[in-house]
Amino acid sequence: MSPVAASAVDWGALGEVVVASLVAGIGITFCFSVAIVGATRFSELRRDRRGGGALFYAALGLAGLAATVAAVVIGIVVMTTKS
Repeated sequence: MSPVAASAVDWGALGEVVVASLVAGIGITFCFSVAIVGATRFSELRRDRRGGGALFYAALGLAGLAATVAAVVIGIVVMTTKS
């Protein structure tokens, strides 16, 4: 690697950004998929008139949606905060 590239790029910070973006991307995708599974199963069980299971999946869907919204809000706060 040339000395110019070594001094122009902070490889440690770049690695941290890559790892953080991978974790955030996979985590938000997982949370949203949990919300989708909860909503889908809730509607299926409610249609079949099985209330106990439907209540569980409704709570699961809401928890997944809340986690997704919280992750997005935290990401926006972190990006807009000056350090």
